[in-house]
Amino acid sequence: MSSDPRLILTLSCDDKPGIVAGVASTLANVGGNIVESHQYGDAETGRFFMRVLFQAPDGVTAGDVKGALSAVAKRFAMTWDVVDAAAKARLIVMVSKFDHCLQDLLYRARLGALPVEIVAIVSNHETSRGTAEANGIAFHHWPVTPETKRAQEERLFALVDEVRADLVVLARYMQVLSDEASQRISGRAINIHHSFLPAFKGAAPYSQAHRRGVKLIGATAHYVTGDLDEGPIIEQDAERVTHADGAEALMIKGRDIEARVLARAVKAHVERRVFVNGVKTVVFG
Repeated sequence: MSSDPRLILTLSCDDKPGIVAGVASTLANVGGNIVESHQYGDAETGRFFMRVLFQAPDGVTAGDVKGALSAVAKRFAMTWDVVDAAAKARLIVMVSKFDHCLQDLLYRARLGALPVEIVAIVSNHETSRGTAEANGIAFHHWPVTPETKRAQEERLFALVDEVRADLVVLARYMQVLSDEASQRISGRAINIHHSFLPAFKGAAPYSQAHRRGVKLIGATAHYVTGDLDEGPIIEQDAERVTHADGAEALMIKGRDIEARVLARAVKAHVERRVFVNGVKTVVFG
């Protein structure tokens, strides 16, 4: 197996002829060997998206590749980046009382199935302190009231800077971020929520779903925006249920769906497979 570094190039720009040729020829000129490539041109928005995983020769860094690509990037007015594929993303996980998503993320990170390092856990309850301490992760207990909400959000942004977090994950964090906070963290925060038809809001959604006799339960992972639960969708899943499933059975199945949907969304984001395309996303497999 080659020890040469693997790098990831991501880019988006207006769709024009010559983008792929310009990228491929530049990577070839620096000795890069393309391992995996995905691209998509959206006819509706006129935007082009591309992700390239490539092997660079020994001694060639992401900075070297950026320098080589700068001319073609300028020519097509790209939004772009080149990163080390082996680098682990640094996560802040926010959680309330239910910790199934947090536990799942910790397990996947420990296995190496998720290329992340959870550097802090933030909660408005003490419930997950023991979990954080058992895993050697800093725990921040920040109770939220209408009077403290703004101050706690400022503490969050200070923590993001302090620990150099790449992503904030709302792993069943049952507090709504303010519009201002959501805008400041746009594209750098992922939320998970149950998704039913109809959409049951408020307390005990699984009990509401049982009373209405739903036939499908599911979950949606999306980027946080100022519009509650309406950010660009990254990942979704659903599972059929029947009249024989009581509220507790729905809750157990629902939490399992939430955990796996959130994990898939986080993995896609940290592997640079997700591109925001207006109010929707492009997600490369």
